[in-house]
Amino acid sequence: MQEFLTRLPKAELHLHIEGSLEPELMFALAKRNGIELPYPSVDAVRAAYEFDNLQSFLDLYYQGMGVLCTAEDFYDLAMDYFHRAQGEGVRHVELSFDPQAHLQRGVELSIQVDGLMRAMRDAERELGLSTALILSFLRDCPADEAMDVLESASPYWQMIDAVGLDSAESGNPPGKFKAVFERAKELGIPRIAHAGEEGPASYVREALDALDVCRIDHGVRCLEDAELVEILRERRIPLTVCPLSNVRLKVVEDMRDHPLPTLLNAGLVLTLNSDDPAYFGGGVLDNYLACHQAFEWSRETFVQLARNALNVGFMSESRRNELLAELDDVVANWT
Repeated sequence: MQEFLTRLPKAELHLHIEGSLEPELMFALAKRNGIELPYPSVDAVRAAYEFDNLQSFLDLYYQGMGVLCTAEDFYDLAMDYFHRAQGEGVRHVELSFDPQAHLQRGVELSIQVDGLMRAMRDAERELGLSTALILSFLRDCPADEAMDVLESASPYWQMIDAVGLDSAESGNPPGKFKAVFERAKELGIPRIAHAGEEGPASYVREALDALDVCRIDHGVRCLEDAELVEILRERRIPLTVCPLSNVRLKVVEDMRDHPLPTLLNAGLVLTLNSDDPAYFGGGVLDNYLACHQAFEWSRETFVQLARNALNVGFMSESRRNELLAELDDVVANWT
């Protein structure tokens, strides 16, 4: 099964590029930029990857990204991930980035976008990957700040494939950003949002109603509201589920306890993703393999999950058709 899942063309729809920062690269960038890390070694960093909840992860996540200072740093970060993803059979990557977290450190938006966009272009040219860029707002920061970021991103509006909402969910309902997402809608930018990870099912409903999102990141707690599940099913709203992340952040205690089978049986549009692969135990392929081990799903189930991701990703129709044809070819010729 591992070889089949590796060859299956996959799309990564829920990736925080800052969360792909492996400890080895963290130390290399710290040395390049003259930054002293609070850890004596790579092993010491990895030892810190035991989280009690989302906030304990975010504390380390924001500390780690402090080594990202120049456009070259952002380029190296993204290319490091792209090479790993290609080796896992990923063909399309949608990378979210958190501009506010860098702006607060004095790293200009132009530096961030330049490095990421150059890496995206090189990944397409050198690795055959298609890519999309998602500008995410920090929900534990003021909504006015998010609006300022969106307006200051005007030189890049044509490059942004979607805006998102992430960071600490508890106590930060989606409706707080209604005006920001309405502005993004005016600009013709698609909208997605984290909801129903640590926050309640009502946050998923609020993201749909107040933010008019086309996709929900995580969304696993939607099962607390049967009517909401029906809405998601009828409207075919995709959920970008990140099972290993959910285990590492104690959303569930064990993979075998994950609600993915229940979500599947409810007829929802699900995709498997890595979230923050450097911190949560691996990339997209590792999440596929973890589900195989926990649930013993058939090849047909994984093919459908991969097909879901290709169908709902932010890509051209020609690219979508190319990848769907590749998927069909892998399935048809697998022995």
